[in-house]
Amino acid sequence: MAADWVRRIAVNHREWVFWIVAIALPLLFPGKLLLINEIAILALFALSLDLLLGYAGIISLGHAAFFGVGAYAAGLLAKHGLAEPLVGLLLSAAAAAVLGFLTSFLVLRGSDLTRLMVTMGIGLMLLELANRFDTITGGADGLQGVVMAPLLGLFAFDLAGRTACAYSMAILLVLFLLARRLVRSPFGLSLRAVKANRLRAVSVGVPADTRLVTIYTIAAAYAGAAGALLAQTTQFVSLDVLDFHRSADVLLVLVLGGSGYLYGGLIGAAIFKVMQDWLAAQTPQYWQFWIGLLLVVIVLAGRERVAVAIRRRWTALTRRFAGEPTP
Repeated sequence: MAADWVRRIAVNHREWVFWIVAIALPLLFPGKLLLINEIAILALFALSLDLLLGYAGIISLGHAAFFGVGAYAAGLLAKHGLAEPLVGLLLSAAAAAVLGFLTSFLVLRGSDLTRLMVTMGIGLMLLELANRFDTITGGADGLQGVVMAPLLGLFAFDLAGRTACAYSMAILLVLFLLARRLVRSPFGLSLRAVKANRLRAVSVGVPADTRLVTIYTIAAAYAGAAGALLAQTTQFVSLDVLDFHRSADVLLVLVLGGSGYLYGGLIGAAIFKVMQDWLAAQTPQYWQFWIGLLLVVIVLAGRERVAVAIRRRWTALTRRFAGEPTP
Protein backbone atom coordinates (compact mmCIF):
# COMPACT_ATOMS: atom_id res chain seq x y z
CA MET A 1 0.00 0.00 0.00
CA ALA A 2 2.78 2.44 0.92
CA ALA A 3 4.71 1.57 -2.25
CA ASP A 4 1.61 2.17 -4.35
CA TRP A 5 1.09 5.58 -2.69
CA VAL A 6 4.69 6.58 -3.35
CA ARG A 7 4.33 5.49 -6.99
CA ARG A 8 1.21 7.65 -7.44
CA ILE A 9 2.79 10.85 -6.13
CA ALA A 10 6.28 10.35 -7.59
CA VAL A 11 7.38 12.80 -10.29
CA ASN A 12 8.47 10.98 -13.45
CA HIS A 13 11.13 12.14 -15.87
CA ARG A 14 8.61 13.48 -18.39
CA GLU A 15 7.26 15.88 -15.78
CA TRP A 16 10.78 16.99 -14.92
CA VAL A 17 11.44 17.75 -18.58
CA PHE A 18 8.17 19.65 -18.89
CA TRP A 19 8.96 21.95 -15.97
CA ILE A 20 12.60 22.40 -16.94
CA VAL A 21 11.45 23.57 -20.37
CA ALA A 22 8.76 25.80 -18.82
CA ILE A 23 11.21 27.44 -16.42
CA ALA A 24 13.76 27.90 -19.22
CA LEU A 25 11.31 29.69 -21.52
CA PRO A 26 11.89 33.18 -20.03
CA LEU A 27 15.62 32.69 -20.56
CA LEU A 28 15.19 31.39 -24.10
CA PHE A 29 12.70 34.09 -25.13
CA PRO A 30 13.52 37.23 -23.13
CA GLY A 31 11.44 39.33 -25.55
CA LYS A 32 8.30 37.31 -24.83
CA LEU A 33 8.14 37.67 -21.05
CA LEU A 34 4.74 39.36 -21.07
CA LEU A 35 3.32 36.59 -23.26
CA ILE A 36 4.78 33.90 -20.99
CA ASN A 37 3.24 35.69 -18.02
CA GLU A 38 -0.17 35.59 -19.73
CA ILE A 39 0.29 31.89 -20.49
CA ALA A 40 1.10 31.15 -16.83
CA ILE A 41 -1.99 33.03 -15.63
CA LEU A 42 -4.27 31.35 -18.17
CA ALA A 43 -2.74 27.97 -17.30
CA LEU A 44 -3.56 28.48 -13.61
CA PHE A 45 -7.09 29.53 -14.55
CA ALA A 46 -7.48 26.42 -16.73
CA LEU A 47 -6.05 24.27 -13.93
CA SER A 48 -8.79 25.54 -11.63
CA LEU A 49 -11.50 24.59 -14.12
CA ASP A 50 -9.88 21.20 -14.73
CA LEU A 51 -10.26 20.41 -11.03
CA LEU A 52 -14.00 20.87 -11.53
CA LEU A 53 -14.56 19.45 -14.98
CA GLY A 54 -11.87 16.81 -15.21
CA TYR A 55 -12.09 15.38 -11.70
CA ALA A 56 -15.55 16.24 -10.40
CA GLY A 57 -17.51 16.35 -13.67
CA ILE A 58 -18.90 19.84 -12.97
CA ILE A 59 -19.04 21.98 -16.09
CA SER A 60 -19.19 25.75 -15.66
CA LEU A 61 -19.92 28.67 -17.93
CA GLY A 62 -19.36 31.24 -15.21
CA HIS A 63 -15.89 30.39 -13.94
CA ALA A 64 -14.84 33.95 -14.73
CA ALA A 65 -16.82 35.03 -11.65
CA PHE A 66 -14.08 33.70 -9.36
CA PHE A 67 -11.33 35.00 -11.64
CA GLY A 68 -12.89 38.46 -11.56
CA VAL A 69 -13.44 38.47 -7.80
CA GLY A 70 -9.78 37.59 -7.30
CA ALA A 71 -8.68 40.33 -9.70
CA TYR A 72 -10.85 43.02 -8.12
CA ALA A 73 -9.90 41.93 -4.60
CA ALA A 74 -6.19 42.20 -5.42
CA GLY A 75 -6.66 45.53 -7.17
CA LEU A 76 -8.72 47.06 -4.36
CA LEU A 77 -6.32 45.81 -1.70
CA ALA A 78 -3.37 47.37 -3.52
CA LYS A 79 -5.24 50.62 -4.14
CA HIS A 80 -6.14 50.97 -0.47
CA GLY A 81 -2.72 50.30 1.00
CA LEU A 82 -2.16 46.54 1.04
CA ALA A 83 0.22 46.35 -1.91
CA GLU A 84 2.31 43.35 -0.83
CA PRO A 85 1.79 40.84 -3.70
CA LEU A 86 1.85 37.57 -1.75
CA VAL A 87 -0.49 38.80 0.99
CA GLY A 88 -2.83 40.25 -1.61
CA LEU A 89 -2.73 36.97 -3.54
CA LEU A 90 -3.71 34.93 -0.49
CA LEU A 91 -6.54 37.28 0.49
CA SER A 92 -7.84 37.41 -3.08
CA ALA A 93 -7.85 33.63 -3.34
CA ALA A 94 -9.68 33.50 0.00
CA ALA A 95 -12.31 35.96 -1.27
CA ALA A 96 -12.90 33.82 -4.36
CA ALA A 97 -13.04 30.69 -2.18
CA VAL A 98 -15.78 32.26 -0.03
CA LEU A 99 -17.81 33.03 -3.14
CA GLY A 100 -17.21 29.50 -4.38
CA PHE A 101 -18.39 27.99 -1.11
CA LEU A 102 -21.53 30.15 -0.99
CA THR A 103 -22.51 29.35 -4.58
CA SER A 104 -21.52 25.68 -4.52
CA PHE A 105 -24.83 24.68 -2.95
CA LEU A 106 -26.68 26.15 -5.94
CA VAL A 107 -24.47 24.31 -8.40
CA LEU A 108 -25.06 20.94 -6.72
CA ARG A 109 -28.74 21.08 -7.55
CA GLY A 110 -30.20 19.84 -10.82
CA SER A 111 -28.68 18.45 -14.00
CA ASP A 112 -25.66 19.53 -16.02
CA LEU A 113 -27.83 21.95 -18.00
CA THR A 114 -29.06 23.53 -14.76
CA ARG A 115 -25.47 23.90 -13.58
CA LEU A 116 -24.52 25.59 -16.83
CA MET A 117 -27.31 28.12 -16.46
CA VAL A 118 -26.66 28.75 -12.76
CA THR A 119 -22.91 29.26 -13.19
CA MET A 120 -23.43 31.52 -16.19
CA GLY A 121 -26.06 33.49 -14.25
CA ILE A 122 -23.71 34.01 -11.31
CA GLY A 123 -21.02 35.32 -13.64
CA LEU A 124 -23.38 37.72 -15.42
CA MET A 125 -24.76 39.01 -12.11
CA LEU A 126 -21.28 39.82 -10.84
CA LEU A 127 -20.46 41.56 -14.10
CA GLU A 128 -23.51 43.80 -13.77
CA LEU A 129 -22.78 44.49 -10.11
CA ALA A 130 -19.24 45.54 -10.95
CA ASN A 131 -20.58 47.82 -13.66
CA ARG A 132 -23.28 49.24 -11.37
CA PHE A 133 -20.99 50.07 -8.43
CA ASP A 134 -18.49 51.99 -10.52
CA THR A 135 -17.47 54.16 -7.56
CA ILE A 136 -15.76 51.05 -6.15
CA THR A 137 -14.73 49.10 -9.24
CA GLY A 138 -14.20 51.94 -11.68
CA GLY A 139 -16.90 50.56 -13.95
CA ALA A 140 -16.19 50.68 -17.68
CA ASP A 141 -13.10 52.86 -17.09
CA GLY A 142 -11.44 50.19 -15.00
CA LEU A 143 -9.90 50.29 -11.56
CA GLN A 144 -7.26 53.03 -11.53
CA GLY A 145 -4.40 53.62 -9.11
CA VAL A 146 -3.29 50.01 -8.62
CA VAL A 147 0.39 50.13 -7.65
CA MET A 148 2.10 47.00 -6.35
CA ALA A 149 4.95 46.98 -3.88
CA PRO A 150 8.15 45.12 -4.82
CA LEU A 151 7.83 41.36 -4.53
CA LEU A 152 9.29 40.25 -1.16
CA GLY A 153 10.41 43.85 -0.79
CA LEU A 154 13.21 43.25 -3.31
CA PHE A 155 11.91 42.80 -6.85
CA ALA A 156 9.95 45.68 -8.37
CA PHE A 157 7.47 45.04 -11.17
CA ASP A 158 9.04 46.39 -14.37
CA LEU A 159 7.62 47.15 -17.80
CA ALA A 160 9.61 44.34 -19.41
CA GLY A 161 7.76 41.80 -17.26
CA ARG A 162 10.76 40.08 -15.69
CA THR A 163 9.40 40.10 -12.12
CA ALA A 164 5.84 39.45 -13.29
CA CYS A 165 6.85 36.43 -15.35
CA ALA A 166 8.96 34.86 -12.59
CA TYR A 167 6.23 35.55 -10.01
CA SER A 168 3.44 34.00 -12.09
CA MET A 169 5.53 30.96 -13.03
CA ALA A 170 6.48 30.35 -9.40
CA ILE A 171 2.87 30.58 -8.20
CA LEU A 172 1.73 28.30 -11.03
CA LEU A 173 4.33 25.69 -10.10
CA VAL A 174 3.47 25.75 -6.38
CA LEU A 175 -0.29 25.55 -6.94
CA PHE A 176 0.14 22.86 -9.60
CA LEU A 177 2.11 20.68 -7.18
CA LEU A 178 -0.60 21.16 -4.55
CA ALA A 179 -3.31 20.25 -7.08
CA ARG A 180 -1.31 17.23 -8.22
CA ARG A 181 -1.01 16.01 -4.65
CA LEU A 182 -4.72 16.66 -4.10
CA VAL A 183 -6.01 14.68 -7.10
CA ARG A 184 -3.74 11.72 -6.30
CA SER A 185 -4.83 11.60 -2.67
CA PRO A 186 -7.76 9.52 -1.35
CA PHE A 187 -9.84 12.71 -1.64
CA GLY A 188 -9.04 12.93 -5.35
CA LEU A 189 -9.79 9.26 -5.91
CA SER A 190 -13.16 9.66 -4.20
CA LEU A 191 -13.89 12.61 -6.50
CA ARG A 192 -13.29 10.40 -9.52
CA ALA A 193 -15.64 7.84 -8.04
CA VAL A 194 -18.35 10.49 -7.64
CA LYS A 195 -17.80 11.64 -11.22
CA ALA A 196 -17.97 8.09 -12.59
CA ASN A 197 -21.08 7.01 -10.68
CA ARG A 198 -22.43 9.22 -7.94
CA LEU A 199 -25.05 6.77 -6.68
CA ARG A 200 -22.56 3.94 -6.39
CA ALA A 201 -20.04 6.22 -4.64
CA VAL A 202 -22.66 7.27 -2.09
CA SER A 203 -23.66 3.65 -1.55
CA VAL A 204 -20.11 2.76 -0.46
CA GLY A 205 -19.92 5.67 1.97
CA VAL A 206 -18.43 8.54 -0.05
CA PRO A 207 -20.00 11.88 1.06
CA ALA A 208 -20.56 13.11 -2.49
CA ASP A 209 -22.03 16.52 -1.66
CA THR A 210 -19.22 17.35 0.77
CA ARG A 211 -16.61 16.31 -1.79
CA LEU A 212 -18.18 18.46 -4.51
CA VAL A 213 -18.54 21.51 -2.27
CA THR A 214 -14.91 21.17 -1.21
CA ILE A 215 -13.49 20.86 -4.74
CA TYR A 216 -15.73 23.70 -5.96
CA THR A 217 -14.35 25.93 -3.21
CA ILE A 218 -10.75 24.93 -3.95
CA ALA A 219 -11.22 25.49 -7.69
CA ALA A 220 -12.70 28.93 -6.97
CA ALA A 221 -9.64 29.79 -4.87
CA TYR A 222 -7.35 28.74 -7.72
CA ALA A 223 -9.31 30.87 -10.19
CA GLY A 224 -9.19 33.80 -7.76
CA ALA A 225 -5.41 33.42 -7.50
CA ALA A 226 -5.17 33.55 -11.31
CA GLY A 227 -7.25 36.73 -11.36
CA ALA A 228 -5.12 38.25 -8.62
CA LEU A 229 -1.97 37.49 -10.61
CA LEU A 230 -3.43 39.30 -13.61
CA ALA A 231 -4.34 42.36 -11.53
CA GLN A 232 -0.98 42.47 -9.78
CA THR A 233 1.21 41.96 -12.84
CA THR A 234 -0.71 44.40 -15.06
CA GLN A 235 -1.63 46.77 -12.20
CA PHE A 236 -5.03 47.33 -13.78
CA VAL A 237 -8.47 45.73 -13.46
CA SER A 238 -11.41 46.18 -15.81
CA LEU A 239 -14.84 44.64 -16.34
CA ASP A 240 -13.20 42.33 -18.86
CA VAL A 241 -12.08 40.03 -16.02
CA LEU A 242 -15.73 39.13 -15.39
CA ASP A 243 -16.80 38.93 -19.01
CA PHE A 244 -18.37 35.76 -20.39
CA HIS A 245 -15.56 35.30 -22.92
CA ARG A 246 -13.19 34.51 -20.03
CA SER A 247 -15.27 31.47 -19.14
CA ALA A 248 -15.59 30.47 -22.80
CA ASP A 249 -11.85 30.86 -23.44
CA VAL A 250 -10.85 28.68 -20.51
CA LEU A 251 -13.24 25.96 -21.69
CA LEU A 252 -11.63 26.17 -25.11
CA VAL A 253 -8.22 25.82 -23.48
CA LEU A 254 -9.31 22.54 -21.89
CA VAL A 255 -10.72 21.34 -25.22
CA LEU A 256 -7.34 22.03 -26.82
CA GLY A 257 -5.25 20.45 -24.07
CA GLY A 258 -7.64 17.91 -22.62
CA SER A 259 -9.14 17.60 -19.16
CA GLY A 260 -8.66 15.16 -16.33
CA TYR A 261 -4.85 15.05 -16.13
CA LEU A 262 -3.89 18.60 -15.00
CA TYR A 263 -1.25 19.10 -17.69
CA GLY A 264 -4.03 19.53 -20.25
CA GLY A 265 -4.82 23.01 -18.98
CA LEU A 266 -1.17 24.02 -19.08
CA ILE A 267 -0.61 22.69 -22.59
CA GLY A 268 -3.90 24.12 -23.84
CA ALA A 269 -3.08 27.55 -22.39
CA ALA A 270 0.27 27.59 -24.19
CA ILE A 271 -1.31 26.54 -27.49
CA PHE A 272 -4.14 29.06 -27.18
CA LYS A 273 -1.98 32.04 -26.23
CA VAL A 274 0.77 31.34 -28.77
CA MET A 275 -1.82 30.90 -31.52
CA GLN A 276 -3.65 34.05 -30.44
CA ASP A 277 -0.41 36.05 -30.40
CA TRP A 278 0.76 34.77 -33.79
CA LEU A 279 -2.60 34.93 -35.55
CA ALA A 280 -3.35 38.39 -34.16
CA ALA A 281 -0.09 39.57 -35.71
CA GLN A 282 -0.88 37.92 -39.05
CA THR A 283 -4.61 38.64 -39.33
CA PRO A 284 -5.69 41.01 -36.55
CA GLN A 285 -9.35 40.98 -37.65
CA TYR A 286 -9.79 37.23 -38.19
CA TRP A 287 -7.64 35.44 -35.61
CA GLN A 288 -10.74 34.08 -33.87
CA PHE A 289 -11.81 32.42 -37.13
CA TRP A 290 -8.60 30.36 -37.26
CA ILE A 291 -8.85 29.29 -33.63
CA GLY A 292 -12.46 28.29 -34.28
CA LEU A 293 -11.34 26.32 -37.34
CA LEU A 294 -8.74 24.49 -35.23
CA LEU A 295 -11.43 23.63 -32.71
CA VAL A 296 -13.63 22.20 -35.47
CA VAL A 297 -10.72 20.11 -36.79
CA ILE A 298 -10.03 18.74 -33.31
CA VAL A 299 -13.68 17.82 -32.86
CA LEU A 300 -13.91 16.15 -36.27
CA ALA A 301 -10.59 14.31 -35.95
CA GLY A 302 -11.28 13.32 -32.36
CA ARG A 303 -9.53 15.03 -29.48
CA GLU A 304 -8.35 11.72 -28.05
CA ARG A 305 -6.68 10.82 -31.32
CA VAL A 306 -4.93 14.19 -31.45
CA ALA A 307 -3.97 13.89 -27.77
CA VAL A 308 -2.50 10.40 -28.29
CA ALA A 309 -0.40 11.67 -31.18
CA ILE A 310 0.89 14.59 -29.09
CA ARG A 311 1.67 12.33 -26.14
CA ARG A 312 3.61 9.93 -28.37
CA ARG A 313 5.72 12.80 -29.70
CA TRP A 314 6.24 14.14 -26.17
CA THR A 315 7.24 10.69 -24.83
CA ALA A 316 9.72 10.19 -27.66
CA LEU A 317 11.20 13.65 -27.04
CA THR A 318 11.59 13.15 -23.30
CA ARG A 319 13.12 9.69 -23.75
CA ARG A 320 15.65 11.12 -26.17
CA PHE A 321 16.37 13.93 -23.70
CA ALA A 322 16.83 11.42 -20.87
CA GLY A 323 19.06 9.18 -23.03
CA GLU A 324 16.62 6.26 -22.97
CA PRO A 325 16.16 3.96 -25.99
CA THR A 326 13.16 4.82 -28.15
CA PRO A 327 10.94 1.78 -28.94
